[in-house]
Amino acid sequence: DQTGHFAACEGGTFFLDEIAQLPSRLQAKLLRVLQERKVRRVGGTQEIRLDVRILAASSADLREAVERERFRLDLYHRINVVRIELPPLRERTEDISLLTRHFLERFAREMEREPMEVAPEAMEALINYPWPGNVRELQNVVKRTLAHCSQPLISVEDLPGDIQNHAGASATGHSGGFF
Repeated sequence: DQTGHFAACEGGTFFLDEIAQLPSRLQAKLLRVLQERKVRRVGGTQEIRLDVRILAASSADLREAVERERFRLDLYHRINVVRIELPPLRERTEDISLLTRHFLERFAREMEREPMEVAPEAMEALINYPWPGNVRELQNVVKRTLAHCSQPLISVEDLPGDIQNHAGASATGHSGGFF
């Protein structure tokens, strides 16, 4: 009697994050749902018609996953209707200060704290960091820094060690390691 995720999205949008990590067994089931626009509840006998828009995201290259036989070609073609490519954060450095300020305001409200500012050197360190974890990493760094920083101005020293080390290596012209 439970309403499933697809049925709960009736008339709306169903978001599938990191679709490339979906096991092949579930890829087949998803393909069937997308083709037939019907689902059957677990243990049920009746099929339920769906009117759901699917939005899928992946940090992996789905075309490459298809070539390596880790993602179904037919499912790839089914979901690849409108493609929006968003480069990683390290290629969109102009977004870092805007996102940092947004996350600072948001988390300050959630933590019931006064708004904080980022010192220019700290912002430069954030901009120059390669962000292997992308926007989620930036979000967590801002949240962690806000939780640990007691003064109203965030300095480089308030940032996590990875970012401090990268900022120090960038300032000296070294990429880390021993020389």
